[in-house]
Amino acid sequence: MCGEQPWDGCFNSSVLCFGFPLSIFFIVINEFCERFSYYGMKAVLTLYFTRFLLWGDNFATAIYHAFVALCYLTPILGAIIADSWLGKFKTILYLSIVYAIGQVVLSVGSISDLTDQNQDGSPDHIAVNVALSMIGLILIALGTGGIKPCVSAFGGDQFEDDQEKQRSTFFSLFYLSINAGSLLSTLVTPTIRASECGIHTKQECYPLAFGVPAILMAVALVVFIIGSKMYKKVKPQGNIMLEVSKCVGFAIKNRFRHRSKEFPKREHWLDWASEKYDKRLIAQTKMVLRVLFLYIPLPMFWAVFDQQGSRWTLQAAVMNGDFIVNPILIVIMVPVVDSLVYPLIKKCKLNFTALKKMTVGMFLASMAFVASALVQVQIDKTYPVFPAAGQTQIKLINLGAVAATVQFQPQLQNVTVAPNEAVSKECLNCAHSLLLFLTWYLNFQCVKDKLSINYFEDVAPNTVHMAWQIPQYFLLTCAEVLFSVSGLEFSYSQAPSNMKSVLQAGWLLTVAVGNIIVLIVTGASTIKEQWAEYVLFAALLLAVCIIFAIMASFYTYIDPNEIEAQLSEEEKEKEKKDQDDNEKAAEADSRM
Repeated sequence: MCGEQPWDGCFNSSVLCFGFPLSIFFIVINEFCERFSYYGMKAVLTLYFTRFLLWGDNFATAIYHAFVALCYLTPILGAIIADSWLGKFKTILYLSIVYAIGQVVLSVGSISDLTDQNQDGSPDHIAVNVALSMIGLILIALGTGGIKPCVSAFGGDQFEDDQEKQRSTFFSLFYLSINAGSLLSTLVTPTIRASECGIHTKQECYPLAFGVPAILMAVALVVFIIGSKMYKKVKPQGNIMLEVSKCVGFAIKNRFRHRSKEFPKREHWLDWASEKYDKRLIAQTKMVLRVLFLYIPLPMFWAVFDQQGSRWTLQAAVMNGDFIVNPILIVIMVPVVDSLVYPLIKKCKLNFTALKKMTVGMFLASMAFVASALVQVQIDKTYPVFPAAGQTQIKLINLGAVAATVQFQPQLQNVTVAPNEAVSKECLNCAHSLLLFLTWYLNFQCVKDKLSINYFEDVAPNTVHMAWQIPQYFLLTCAEVLFSVSGLEFSYSQAPSNMKSVLQAGWLLTVAVGNIIVLIVTGASTIKEQWAEYVLFAALLLAVCIIFAIMASFYTYIDPNEIEAQLSEEEKEKEKKDQDDNEKAAEADSRM
């Protein structure tokens, strides 16, 4: 049932529905629409680069991962703006507007008729489309990244301290909305893209494929604004990330100043910050840095994982079939692992800690790329053999009574014919002038110096079915469940209550760095075979997996709540001692 309950502070009253603040339903709907918008756009982005903007695979992959990296770098900026300046509500509102504008600009940039003055179906000024697309993607990255650290925390702010159970249920609904939005969008937008639309010519419908996510983002913005009067808005209280950064910076600077042997060593290098920062902040920072140290190898996992949106999409584009694997597997595997696999491991009395789960996840991701390399080898076998550089291959069929295959250089005097039969030079000249593509055969017949030509496509549809990608997606999905969920679980369990945002920022930063790794590899690599690149990434991740396993074996689990309780007791004792000392000093002064 719905009713009203007073709120303290800057918010007057809030409507409750089934024991929950009504405001959280607006936040959940907003998150669903936003995730639909983001994942829907992202699902067709690589194909848009290669098929509409006509970029090469490597360049398209590089730009895709540069975009994803920017999406995971901007959350740090969003968190600082929200906590230090605007507050969560205004940050979400303003950056959502930027986000929606970016989606609209991207959709407009994908309209081929925008600059198609000769109405041939291709943009006459592709630079305009490229410029609009890049502006749109930058705005989207600022929007989606900026609101990422704010929305879930803003939802948590809607509850009172005695509503812990309702808050926990909210987070479950919140992450369900994320999965539902991503699942539906990755099913819908590729289908829309495959349809045909256009004013002058019909072609793949990227304007609508990007337009639907733009509409959903506009809906998300409207829904969020509608609930504005119901929200509990907490004022900015300063950004803990900045405090941690200042504490670390001061400790390093102070240690450097006192590097001489005449100064006694301290138990931990962060203790050099004790002259300026309190003992609690230093102790909390130590706990956070222990976890952040384990984050160092993690970007390699994301370098592999996020290629399902680039390299694996391009791999699927040259395969036979049309279906989507990953979103369906995600929905299936998460409950299966939680309700069946983990309980079974627990019954076997195996100590399957969060760090061990992450290690296994990295190993499975490495094996997923081995599987993709094997699939790529099979795909490569079906590719036609093209002529060498500077040569063109033509099939001459029914040439008189004998069929012949001709290979020639651009200069016609160097002509070889197999078998050795005389061929009319005029016939060859005619064939050469009408050759449109190197990948097409010319089937023609010479009768009394007349030439009849039929064209047929040399590259037939690939016979390797998309179903062969299921094993690699299955392995990568299992890896995601083990690595990502366990990683967040480990991070939250090992961090102080007020430092979880710092670890969230660090976790998102590993995703950004992982995509930057792909950007660097695709730009600098001289590997020509795609299967070899897959093997390279698999080998790198396997090596990193071993390093992470060694690092994890030295990690000692702690209870941050217990440490903070101990610090609180020490602070109380110190405060009591200071009070006693002040009272004694006051008594001494009164006697004098």
